[in-house]
Amino acid sequence: MGDDEEKDAAIKAKEIGPSSIKCPMLNNTNYTVWSIRMKVALKVHKVWETIDPGTKDDDKNNMAIALLFQSIPEALILQVGDLDTSKGVWDAIKARHVGADRVKEARLQTLMAEFDRLKMKETDKIDDFVGKISELSSKSVALGQTIEEPKLVKKFLKSLPRKRYIHIVASLEQVLDLNTTSFEDIVGRLKAYEERISEKVEEEDQTEYNDQGKLMYVNTNSPQYNQDNYGGNRGRGRGGSFQWRGRGRGVRL
Repeated sequence: MGDDEEKDAAIKAKEIGPSSIKCPMLNNTNYTVWSIRMKVALKVHKVWETIDPGTKDDDKNNMAIALLFQSIPEALILQVGDLDTSKGVWDAIKARHVGADRVKEARLQTLMAEFDRLKMKETDKIDDFVGKISELSSKSVALGQTIEEPKLVKKFLKSLPRKRYIHIVASLEQVLDLNTTSFEDIVGRLKAYEERISEKVEEEDQTEYNDQGKLMYVNTNSPQYNQDNYGGNRGRGRGGSFQWRGRGRGVRL
């Protein structure tokens, strides 16, 4: 590798380094997503340890505070600006958005009740329903309670429309240990099944359409159909009146 190539490689490495990571901006409605993204940003800058578990390192602590201050509104900076540790700043931000313990517990109960009621609609796609489960799971983590993966797996399978997925769910419950199967594995299997039944439904719809067309063709060309139409006109005289032809002369009715 020449000098020019080494310089290019060094520039590219610098471009994708910590300095290129932008901090998300916190607002009144995005705390859960903000905390997840901010945690990653602090880890990339190698300063998350000053918050969890809370190690003492002046340089890293100052860097973490600087990053946090870049990601919160000015009004919030004025409220937490006197705190001298990044852990203190993080906890203060969390307390203002998550709430006190009682409020936090109430929110968690409401969230878990919503999780228990969640059902997949007949018109939903697997990806849409998985997104709803993942969103509730992330909010639960932000409130301090992690939903274990076996619970997510069982909730997912239980919430699927029975009419459409009963056969695949029964098969998976027989061949897999749901306590050790990952959520991603189950989702992948159901997505593959969804694709197959979608193709089957399209084929059945097309077959039904073709069968109906053939049936209409057969009915309109059947002898009985032609006989009924012929018989309906036979015996009509001029002017649409019926005539009876017996042994004698025709008598107009």
